[in-house]
Amino acid sequence: MKDKDIQSEFDIIVIGGGATGSGIALDATLRGLKTLLVEKNDFSEGTSSRSTKLVHGGVRYLEKAVKKLDFNQYALVKEGLKERYRLLKNAPHLSRAITLVTPLYKWYEIPYMYVGLVLYDIISGKRRLGKSSIVSKKEIIKKFPSVSRDGLKGGVRYFDGAFNDSRMVISILQSAKESGCEVKNYTEVTGFKYVDEKISGVKLKDSITLEEYEANASIIVNATGPFCDGIRKLDFKEAKDIVKTSSGIHIVLDKKFLPNDEGLMIPKTEDGRVLFMLPYLGKCLVGTTDEIAKVQERPNVSEADIEYLLRHIKKYFAVTIKKSDILSSWSGLRPLVVDDNAENSQEIVREHSINSSKSGLISVVGGKWTTYRKMAEETLDFALKIENKKNLHSCQTKNYKLVGSIEKISKIKEKLGKFSFNKDLNEHLISFYGDCALEVFKYIEKFGEVKLHDDYPYLEAEVYYSIDYEFTKKPLDFLVRRLGLGLVDKQAAIDCVHKVSLIYKDIFNWTQEEYSMYLEESKTILNTNL
Repeated sequence: MKDKDIQSEFDIIVIGGGATGSGIALDATLRGLKTLLVEKNDFSEGTSSRSTKLVHGGVRYLEKAVKKLDFNQYALVKEGLKERYRLLKNAPHLSRAITLVTPLYKWYEIPYMYVGLVLYDIISGKRRLGKSSIVSKKEIIKKFPSVSRDGLKGGVRYFDGAFNDSRMVISILQSAKESGCEVKNYTEVTGFKYVDEKISGVKLKDSITLEEYEANASIIVNATGPFCDGIRKLDFKEAKDIVKTSSGIHIVLDKKFLPNDEGLMIPKTEDGRVLFMLPYLGKCLVGTTDEIAKVQERPNVSEADIEYLLRHIKKYFAVTIKKSDILSSWSGLRPLVVDDNAENSQEIVREHSINSSKSGLISVVGGKWTTYRKMAEETLDFALKIENKKNLHSCQTKNYKLVGSIEKISKIKEKLGKFSFNKDLNEHLISFYGDCALEVFKYIEKFGEVKLHDDYPYLEAEVYYSIDYEFTKKPLDFLVRRLGLGLVDKQAAIDCVHKVSLIYKDIFNWTQEEYSMYLEESKTILNTNL
């Protein structure tokens, strides 16, 4: 049965609704291609909502580039810093510059780290977000009173970017849709169509209605991240794996453990990893680990990984953090390009790879959030060269303002100031919706200022808005990925899930049986693995 809301003929079909797939869909649409994007689950449900929330060039990659005279690492840093600037400029309501402080416990580490960060600034050039500096022991103790003082010599401060990753995906997809792209979540690719052994379309299944239908296109792009090899094997059973997957977990603590807007970066843990403590959605985000992992939709958060993070917090902070202090935790899979010479996942350069199968299925894998736009541009250039398509626009995304960022934030604040919202609600609306906050206000007028939870400014009206404008179809689409509440405070999300589910029941005309099924599904996921 064919979905009535979808056409069947396209120029390009993109599989995967994370950062890379969304970026490709926007780029393709702006170039003039009739585009369809499909995602098996919810948009950004996997890797793209489980990042460390940083937009960065990669300080540790720069260290490796200098130590090993590795040009690939250097080029990755340079490209990352260029794309960092573009991301912050094109979606200022969802991203910002953030300062990161590194406490140091050996005198020689201070000039060593400082020189490296000055180089980081130099490579940034005119796109620099701020000037790196040396921080005294006294200032570190004042700013971060919980930092261990035993042997503390001082530290360094540098600038990078921070952002709301899951909402960034939605903004990209809204921009694509506004330009004519079809976007479908909960739509699984079950197989491919061929003409003369060349791929010509996809077989699709709506995982909610169970309807099956087909769509045709001359270009099919596989941008499914950790699941890339699974899609490639749908096309060719004997396809050799090109992805090595690693997992990174994060835990969330109360804001009292990081009582200001600066983050902390520990450059080298006992096994050479980097550890961050960052302000995020009013909480303290700690991460990350880096372990080779198997591919699964909801990767486990292991006790060993939690112990690892708590052990390092204890090492660098004069406070005791117990497991009961953890408000939420999650694990994300990183899709790394296979490198047979790397001994572990930390050694794999985070660059991307684009290739085509014999049938013409194009797959893109690797990279990082910061360079999603560049990856999309290169993927489209690769695909169009193969197809020899002409009379199209060139890439338009370098300076393309995403939905929510058309008006300046100062102007949005001025307009919202006319309403009698409290400060917390005002800040929330601006930082989540940008200039779309004025559209959200219409829903607040209709449904009132009914809060979802006493401890947060979030409103029931936002649920209705998310259904109409942000592609949500299930309660956790809203609570975990559009609102981020499930990621920073699982118990609060559990407290809200009944109220939110009732709204979905009403809008989607769920039967009592369907309502009970989705409610229990939501509770189970929140109580186990996001």
